[in-house]
Amino acid sequence: MKTIVKTSPLAARTMRLAAFVLVSACGISTALSAGTCVGDLDKIVIGAAHKPLQDKPLSGTLASKLDEAVKSALPLAAAPGFIVGVQTPGGSWKKGYGVSNPATGAPMVPGMHTRIGSVTKTFTGTIILQLAEAGRLSLDDTISMYVEGIPEGDRITLRQLANMTSGVASYTASGPFVEMYLGQPGKVFTPEELLPFAIELSPLFEPGAQYDYSNTNTILLGMVIEKVTSEPFETVLRSGILEPLGLKDTVWPGSQTDFPAPYAEGVTFQGNDSETDPARVATHWNPASLWTAGELISSIDDLLVYARALATGRDLLGPKMQGERLRSFGGPAGYGLALRCTGAWIGHTGEVPGYTTVIYYNGLTDTTVAIQANSDMPSGNCADAEEGGETAGNGSVSCSLPAMRIFNAVAPLLSETASGKTEQ
Repeated sequence: MKTIVKTSPLAARTMRLAAFVLVSACGISTALSAGTCVGDLDKIVIGAAHKPLQDKPLSGTLASKLDEAVKSALPLAAAPGFIVGVQTPGGSWKKGYGVSNPATGAPMVPGMHTRIGSVTKTFTGTIILQLAEAGRLSLDDTISMYVEGIPEGDRITLRQLANMTSGVASYTASGPFVEMYLGQPGKVFTPEELLPFAIELSPLFEPGAQYDYSNTNTILLGMVIEKVTSEPFETVLRSGILEPLGLKDTVWPGSQTDFPAPYAEGVTFQGNDSETDPARVATHWNPASLWTAGELISSIDDLLVYARALATGRDLLGPKMQGERLRSFGGPAGYGLALRCTGAWIGHTGEVPGYTTVIYYNGLTDTTVAIQANSDMPSGNCADAEEGGETAGNGSVSCSLPAMRIFNAVAPLLSETASGKTEQ
């Protein structure tokens, strides 16, 4: 892998902590209706959910094409290393690229742990839906029933928190929070300590009137989960998702900064004061400020299993509740109940200082893609991009975060063909 060099001036020090970035600069459409997005719901919820996968390698032809596509995108992506995983009805393919540790040159290989950022939101949203399915709460409950002091809290529903239409500002948009976090990346924040940063900026709009991606929404949902269950979030996460799916490499770190081995070191430009400063190692920045919006750590094998279950509901939700989730996508953002749909792909991305992650499932071809990158540095022509001017790499191509750059390279090879099948 080439050395990452910062090539454009620093923008204002805005924080994109645990942000979900899937904008037009990333190269795939986000303004699609639910029908276009998920296609035949019965096929996804009933058919693919119960179809066993082939435990064998992909054919040499498709594996070679995927490898070529990734290699062609690597020079355009600003990350030391990547792990790419693909699961199709015809088999699986997993491969590492580049280095997991720029200081030592150790290779990036499947099985390494990385932080998965806002992919965590899908776990939190799934637990909320499980509790709704069990009758322990309603998606139409207001947040004021569980957490006091939220502006317009008696009008904001749990559904609006999950689909990012609540109007509650993201605490990561607060200047004082950004300065405190970047100045003390080891600081532990509790959920209760995060809320004042958001409350000061809220409401952004009438509940339900607009879409605004806010980390606070998912923090509030985490607080609801603990209130309803009288259990720590980690306990509910384990019993509701990790154990049913057998996710042994997916870890809730809490306020601990240690990583399970093996892991990849993560690099970032966030917090730099000068455009000439080298990338910072963010591996052991404290994850507590992300909580239920972005704390989780995982591996490629777990992400592939989880992404398919997330989209189909298998071992997570019944057909009725999963159907409601898959019918929830709408508006210009294509965002639903803690889940996004774009084209035929259902999933989420994650960004946290040092790492980016993509998990997507194609409901038409029963194909899953998971990508881990040990960098959160956008590359390409990012001067006018929403995420700001802190960029690395080639400025002649569209702006993209590392994991999304690789997804856009492999997805065309895995989408539905004219004959209705993917190449195997």
